[in-house]
Amino acid sequence: MRMYDIIMKKRNGGELTPEEISFFVEGYTGGAIPDYQASALMMAIYFQGMTDGETCELTMAMARSGDMLDLSPIRGIKVDKHSTGGVGDKTSLALAPMAAACGIPVAKMSGRGLGHTGGTIDKLESFPGFTTALSREQFITNVNRIGIAIMGQTADLAPADKKLYALRDVTATVDNMSLIASSIMSKKLAAGADAIVLDVKTGSGAFMKKEADARALAEEMVRIGTNAGRKTVAVISDMDQPLGFAVGNALEVKEAIDTLKGHGPADFLELCLALGSQMLMAGGRANDLKSARAMLEQGIADGSALKKLAEFVEAQGGDSSVVYHPERLPQASLQKEVLSPADGYVSRIVCDEVGICSLLLGGGRETKESSIDLSVGLVLCRKVGDAVRAGEPLAVIHANDGRKAAEAERRFLAACTIAAEPPAKAPFIKEILTGGRS
Repeated sequence: MRMYDIIMKKRNGGELTPEEISFFVEGYTGGAIPDYQASALMMAIYFQGMTDGETCELTMAMARSGDMLDLSPIRGIKVDKHSTGGVGDKTSLALAPMAAACGIPVAKMSGRGLGHTGGTIDKLESFPGFTTALSREQFITNVNRIGIAIMGQTADLAPADKKLYALRDVTATVDNMSLIASSIMSKKLAAGADAIVLDVKTGSGAFMKKEADARALAEEMVRIGTNAGRKTVAVISDMDQPLGFAVGNALEVKEAIDTLKGHGPADFLELCLALGSQMLMAGGRANDLKSARAMLEQGIADGSALKKLAEFVEAQGGDSSVVYHPERLPQASLQKEVLSPADGYVSRIVCDEVGICSLLLGGGRETKESSIDLSVGLVLCRKVGDAVRAGEPLAVIHANDGRKAAEAERRFLAACTIAAEPPAKAPFIKEILTGGRS
């Protein structure tokens, strides 16, 4: 088998066989196939596309390129949740303990952030002493003992994806639905869960700006998961404005704690309930959405979800008292209100610009080597559709540098539109896809 023939076959619109796809993935991961040939194949795929069968084979080959995590020692049906990312997306911080409190074992691998906000691990490190550097034995023990554990992604998990993504990133071949879907799902399948719930974002703060593109990606990932024998569900949710009010690591942790205490933002709570309901049904803990939602709400009302968060933090070396005293989280030295320039209604917030404001303040990474300031970020005072008068606050900036705060203020004001009339209200949960059908 020759790489030249595989490239030419795909260039001419042919369908690659499982053997040809495995030959490519194994050869490129092992260094036998050079970057220039891999780049040529990625470009051919970009223009010619892939069939469902090819996409599934590529995903499984990338998943098998490294370790396949064996979660069989964990009791029960393991359900993983993945978000395609957004601004203020702290969902795992509240959802994982909510699901675990209802009996769903949550064994999750997460990463650090690169870009305008931190990743789940960065946010969790707002708890003093918290670590995700767990051995696999401790990871499994924690899930069996308290129902939840989160560890950092290892270099041995889907290494083909890591190598291919770096190549696609510099050859303008990232934006292909099959390649995006296989990149995400290869890591999810390698992580060993029995079922996968996907939160696919759409809007100005999402990777998929258009709802039709988000739906196409969701359908592709659900097909891959289903073909791989995993129960897979995708929830398409809005990211045309930040999720909740808080944007920034410790600020988002506090908002997640507030939510578990029963007074979190309505949109964030709704997303946690929507995703959590799917997790409970996939894990066999509930037969329908109504009973699943009731179980999750009861976990908040009786305090068991908050207690589960404290147990999880303590089990991974963190100071669990911070869960009950969030004022001990890292705090910025400076708070600055961003005031509305006019009367009216907030008609638009350019979501990714708000994320860049947090990045400018130090809440995200420009490069993988950048350090993060866990204390900085923004807290919105108004969301899209809210009325505001001139001089009233639109947001509060949390900063440790006056010049950075001034730049974030300028950028945030440019991202907000104040109109005379309120905008039409769009649904927050756009659609739920199971087995490729809504």
